[in-house]
Parts: sequence; C-alpha cells; structure tokens
Amino acid sequence: MEYVKLGNTGLDVSRLCLGCMSFGEADRWVHPWVLDEDRSRIIIKQALELGVNFFDTANVYSDGTSEEIVGRALKDYAHRDEIVLATKVHFRMHQGPNGAGLSRKAIMSEIDKSLQRLGTDYVDLYQIHRWDYHTPIEETMEALHDVVKAGKARYIGASAMFAWQFLKALHVAEKHGWTRFVSMQNHLNLLYREEEREMLPLCKEEKIAVIPYSPLASGRLTRDWSETTHRSETDQVQKSKYDATAHTDRLIAEQVAVIAEQRGVPRAQIALAWLLQKEPVTAPIIGATKSSHLEDAAAALSITLTPEEIASLEEPYVPHPVVGAQ
Repeated sequence: MEYVKLGNTGLDVSRLCLGCMSFGEADRWVHPWVLDEDRSRIIIKQALELGVNFFDTANVYSDGTSEEIVGRALKDYAHRDEIVLATKVHFRMHQGPNGAGLSRKAIMSEIDKSLQRLGTDYVDLYQIHRWDYHTPIEETMEALHDVVKAGKARYIGASAMFAWQFLKALHVAEKHGWTRFVSMQNHLNLLYREEEREMLPLCKEEKIAVIPYSPLASGRLTRDWSETTHRSETDQVQKSKYDATAHTDRLIAEQVAVIAEQRGVPRAQIALAWLLQKEPVTAPIIGATKSSHLEDAAAALSITLTPEEIASLEEPYVPHPVVGAQ
C-alpha cells in the first residue's frame, strides 16, 4: 500500500479509501444490496490486511447502521491511532424540524450521535455531505470549527458542491480564523469528468485533498455494457447518475475493456489506474462488496497508463449534466 498526505496536512492516508456505504442493514435505507454485518466485517478486515487505513462512512448510510458496523469492526481489528476515520453530516436523520441540514443545532447533535455509533471519542475527518441552501455558510463553518476545537474531529472536509460554493466556504473560514476544509469528496470517474472544469483546478491551487467517490461509476466500468447486477437493477441513485448519458458512456467503457484485454488485467484496474493518475486525486473511495473488488483496487496502484492509453480513454467523453452538486 502507498501512503500520502491528506492535502495540506500532516495526516498520512492510504492511497485507497474504503467507502462504507455498502455496509448496513438493508431494510434501513434505499439500497437493498448492502452487506450485513458478518459480510461487512470480512471486507473491512481484508482492507486492513491490504494496508488501507482510511475509512469513509456517513450518518445517513443505512440509517446509522453503517457507522455502527464500521465502529465495531475497527475496534476489533485495528488500533485507533493508526486509523483515519471519516464520516459525514447533512441528509435527513429524523422527521420533523431540524432533522437534516447543516445548522449549528444539526451539526452539534449529529456529531455526538455519529461518535456514539462509531464507538470513538473523535473522527479524523468530519465532512458536510452536501451544500445546505437554507443555512448561512457562516453558521455552518463556525459550528464545524467548534466541533474541531472540542476535540470531536481532527479535520473537516466537504463533498459534492459547485466550485464557487467551496471557495466561498474556504473564504469564510479564512476571514474569521476558523478551521478550513482540507478535503473534497466529489464525483469523478471516466464516465463523469465535469469536476475537471472548476473543482479540480481549485483543489490543486488550494492544496485540497481530492477523495473521489464512485470511481468505477457504480460498476459500469467493470463489465460488459449489457451485463447487469443486483445493484444495477435496484440502485435508483446509480440510474439517476448515468442513464441519461448511457449511449456515449458505452464507448468509454468499451475502450476500458480494450486496454484491459491488451494488458491482461480486469477492467476495474484500468479505470482505477486512470483515476489514480489524475491530478490532484489523493485517494479514490472504493465501495467494495466482494474480496475481488479490494484486490483489483490494490493491484491498480502498480499500473501506470501510457499517455496514449489515457488519451484513448478520454477521447470519447462528452459534457454531462452536473450530478451531485445540486
């Protein structure tokens, strides 16, 4: 495993981050394909054995049960000081007023609930899951600063927003002397590259870590275009991300297959190798549900694509509607 600094910090993170949306109780969320605790622990343990020290979850994943499973597994299998544990806040956790969003009340309530579920005194990275259009960013940034100063989080990060919003948040923090965001968890893969226009150059300039989610486009880059899985048939979020551009996306997936065949490796390794070589990507978030998913991800670290291969993968891309930032 390779390790790098998380943006402009001294924190060491593995070049791969294990995304934990795949873990939880299936009847507690919108995704029926998530793994139960026994199967989740197998994946978490394997990730640790491969040298992964970076784990990302969220309060909303399977109604908090992802955090519970991850917390118990890491307590059993790892030393807390060696683990970089990240979670997120924003989406609705209970009905009625103040059940979602990034108000001071919501943040202060949800960080304590996340820590309880995770079974830890602090998280290493506390991230806002989306932009809150109904709360002043000043209120959000001050609350996050207070979470850090209370010792409940070591760093803060953001996810899936427009570049102007992220820059505004950075400016507000700098203006008031509050804790700045150190990372951006955004949507980036060979099928969705809109982040290259504004967000990636901004992160590079500001020395912000980039930890992309959906690096394999929910599996669409790993198999024949006509092949389906339980997840692809039931995951409505995946459909909303990629169905509208399926015709052009297919050309990219087919080029991944060509290069993978030429190199004699699984397609996932090619798609991940492209992302690992994309500046300023720090650590793609791998959503593994099988042992082979982690093995392919680790193997991708040793693949260096040629400029010609990268050009052939990127050439079919056409502009896509913005997904995730709204």
